[in-house]
Amino acid sequence: MISYKQFLAEAAVPRETIDRFLDESEPTWAQFDPEVGYTLGRFLPHDGLHDSWTISTSLDNGQRTPWLYADQLCRLNTYGDSFTQCHQVSDGETWQEYLAAHLGEPVRNFGMGGFGVNQAYRRMRRVETSDLGAEYVILYIWGDDHCRSVMRSRHAATHRVWDDQNGRLFHGNFWANIEIDLTTGQFTERPNLCPTPDALLQMCDPDFMVESLHDDLMVMLYAMEQFDVEGDMPLLNQLAHHLSEAPIDTSDPQTTLEGVTRLKLAYGFAASRYLVDQAQQFLDGLGKQLLVCLLCPTATNQVLNGQPRYDQAFADHLREADFRVFDMNEIHGEDFGDFNLSVDDYRRRYWIGHYSPAGNHFFAYYLKNTVVDWLEPKPRTYRGDTMAMSDFSGYLPDTAMLREVASG
Repeated sequence: MISYKQFLAEAAVPRETIDRFLDESEPTWAQFDPEVGYTLGRFLPHDGLHDSWTISTSLDNGQRTPWLYADQLCRLNTYGDSFTQCHQVSDGETWQEYLAAHLGEPVRNFGMGGFGVNQAYRRMRRVETSDLGAEYVILYIWGDDHCRSVMRSRHAATHRVWDDQNGRLFHGNFWANIEIDLTTGQFTERPNLCPTPDALLQMCDPDFMVESLHDDLMVMLYAMEQFDVEGDMPLLNQLAHHLSEAPIDTSDPQTTLEGVTRLKLAYGFAASRYLVDQAQQFLDGLGKQLLVCLLCPTATNQVLNGQPRYDQAFADHLREADFRVFDMNEIHGEDFGDFNLSVDDYRRRYWIGHYSPAGNHFFAYYLKNTVVDWLEPKPRTYRGDTMAMSDFSGYLPDTAMLREVASG
């Protein structure tokens, strides 16, 4: 067992990694952002289906590059983590592009790998008050997102297991987060501690990492759960008190681990309940509508194996609070019943870590009915009137340009 201070000191980042991450001439998966830490960059990861390289590009604002109907009015923006970004597939294979193809209108992708609910919400706040705002908004929540929201730096929690490829895949740097104030017991917003490129260089200093994160209780809980790190029990039990959880029982290693995991999840789910309430209030104030999408491989596996879901209380909270919800975990449970497959074989139909192209298509197929019922007026492909059948303005290519290209 090592001390939490030693664990944080080990998380200091090599200078060459930060330099490559900040170098705009370098192809990197992520690009620096002063508020949410980073957004999508431009890269060619070797992580796709059948050992392929995937084309992952973005516009200058970090939005994943759209292809279908990108020049038309957009009514639907999407926010979330790597399952929203659609990691491990190329730009044209995201569920947003499959959905756009079916609806006949664009669906924007503001997802980013490694984001928590808070980072997705902060991105939403910024975009939805800009010219890129849309009337309909999807907030996609994956399992670990709950806990990421209250970390000051996810890199600090994952540095022992994540290969950042010398900066090309670096992310998880400091970002704006929320935390429970141990004095008041209330959630409070915290700014990014490294809001400029120069400030980001402080992550190279072990002393800065220790000083900035010594009381980051979510990073502490992760370190204790995953890496046998010694935590600060008085601080953690203060947190437990504010969450109405029992103190961690340290009578033996197993009960300690169980208590750490319980408190970690309680903190994450409390943060997500707070954040979805904030997101709903924010969008209500702008006259916009929210749909919360749920997918978590852990919960999906539990459904497929007939076990209770670890996130069931959070899913129940959303419905009891009258959120509009699409729960993909339940869809997979229903779909699994149509096959005579093992759980592992079933998962291989749709997952390669993240969704494969087939998985993204499957997700879009089942999401479409919820979206069509939601949108008003209906998408062009669902209006069913004479005008919709005959008016192709905005859909046909510039034939004069095509003739010029063909003759050139």
